[in-house]
Amino acid sequence: MSYQRIVPAELAFAGDGTPYSSAYDDIYHSAGGGLEQARHVFLGGNGLPAAWQDRERFVVLETGFGLGLNFLTTWQAWRDDPRRCARLHFVSVEKHPFRRDDLARLHRRWPELAELSAALVRDWPLLVPGVHRLHFDDGQVTLTLAFGDATDLLPNMRVGANAIYLDGFSPAKNPDLWSPKVAHALAKLSAPGATCATWSVSSSVKESLTRAGLELDKRDGFGAKREMLVGRLPGQRTETAITDRRVIVVGAGAAGASAANRLAARGYEVTVVDGAARPGTGASGNTAGVFRPLPSLDDAKLSRLLRACFLYGRRHLATLPGARYGLTGALQLARDARHEDIQRRVVEAHGSPPELVRFVDRDEASRLAGWPVAIGGWWFEGAGWINPPSLCVANLAGIETRFGVRVERIERSSLGLWQLLDADGVVAEAPIVVLANGVDGPRLASELRVRVGRGFVSHLPEDAAPPFGIVATRNGYVTPAVDGIHCFGATLDADDTEPNPRPADLKENLQRLEAILPGYGNGLDSAQLAGRVGFRPMSPDRMPIVGALSESGLWAINGFGARGLVWASLCAELLAARIADEPLPVERDLAQSLEPDRFGKRNKV
Repeated sequence: MSYQRIVPAELAFAGDGTPYSSAYDDIYHSAGGGLEQARHVFLGGNGLPAAWQDRERFVVLETGFGLGLNFLTTWQAWRDDPRRCARLHFVSVEKHPFRRDDLARLHRRWPELAELSAALVRDWPLLVPGVHRLHFDDGQVTLTLAFGDATDLLPNMRVGANAIYLDGFSPAKNPDLWSPKVAHALAKLSAPGATCATWSVSSSVKESLTRAGLELDKRDGFGAKREMLVGRLPGQRTETAITDRRVIVVGAGAAGASAANRLAARGYEVTVVDGAARPGTGASGNTAGVFRPLPSLDDAKLSRLLRACFLYGRRHLATLPGARYGLTGALQLARDARHEDIQRRVVEAHGSPPELVRFVDRDEASRLAGWPVAIGGWWFEGAGWINPPSLCVANLAGIETRFGVRVERIERSSLGLWQLLDADGVVAEAPIVVLANGVDGPRLASELRVRVGRGFVSHLPEDAAPPFGIVATRNGYVTPAVDGIHCFGATLDADDTEPNPRPADLKENLQRLEAILPGYGNGLDSAQLAGRVGFRPMSPDRMPIVGALSESGLWAINGFGARGLVWASLCAELLAARIADEPLPVERDLAQSLEPDRFGKRNKV
């Protein structure tokens, strides 16, 4: 697919001061008041707050995020309700989102929402296509924003909505958002017994919703609207109570620690077991690793997923006290002149926000690096490095961990629980087990398609080289000094299990360093250059493996390869959402592309 550039909404007002869209020649909410309309039409029309009371979870799906007033009003009503659901999901699609500063300016009209608005504006995503997930109120409120055309996005999502807010611009001004295609997509994205509400009583809207299977009724409208529509899908709302919330995660690296964090945030009783003595000793044991996305001209699945993971990962990092990282900026230098031209064309074609990526020529690249480089490339302003062990430790804060436990096999008990056994017998059991043990995964689950990727990272003492303060890559990478050393390299040899460094490893890494920063390594004493061997879990297609290994509670998060620090946070959120049967934090086709059985029979997500 091609990159779907996001065109922001332009701030404008009608003659009476109501926010107005010149693109659609329509107002964003009733002149009678945005909050009042939200409460009467959308909350009232869906029977809220009563409908969510005493439930574990409630999911709202909205067409047209606009100013965000429906979300803020719903969030406020949830906060004010002593019988509120434990977790509120609000999923919304927006083709033309506002810029952060414009959203903040608009919200000043409603001072009663100042606290909620400030939180939303602070975490407002970059205006790039795809799904963006934001967490509020200690994760009890989750906002999932899908930026792009609803006619493309809605059929590619999984939501399970309990209530639908139909709030696009007028059907006469924006007919696509009220089309039969959208109505059918909304019905498919809803749970049995879901309700819907809208201020529109257009005959075309009624016909689309009726054909999609909703039973409609009219009620008193708001403001100048004499009537409004409410609807309901057939079936009964059901919620299965989870009586045993125990989960065992095998592996305390970036994948396992992140998965444990996101599951614990949902109230699961998580225990992490690992054969090592502490977190982050395997592939996640390096001093510093690269954290950046990877655009492509066609915006292929790899690029879409890396962008989403990078943006979610930045938000997640900010919530982890003790995680050590530096968003110093990352410079990805072109391989050659042809690649440099591709990089330039990608930025021009995508029109990405410069805060995400921009093209820099050789002179600017040299200034950013503080060292002469041979070619231009991409500059990722918000990228940088992460210390993987600290990420693992921070994700595991408050979670039960058991180290020095080598799991020899897993079995199903007669009671339907998964049992983990070591040489002496059962060490733990739970209804759900997550395998996040990297290259050791296939030993416990032969269906995991993971190969060993041996990597050697070289260590350059900070005082043995000129100052260097960013991440730079070019068929390799070099980081700023962390704990007194620059990390550079790294080699990658498939199916190689040699644990000790080899002279050829250092030679190859020095060549990579020279390609990135010509002359930077001149005069280095090889005896000063230590390093570390790690074994990365590589999937056949270099995409992560995230999903169910069976229909009875056995899951996997693996195959992170050389991009584990980028993949970890959002892939863990996806896994946790799948286990909890919540709205997905990515498009459905991306989730499907990570399924463990994608190399054979494909599961449906």
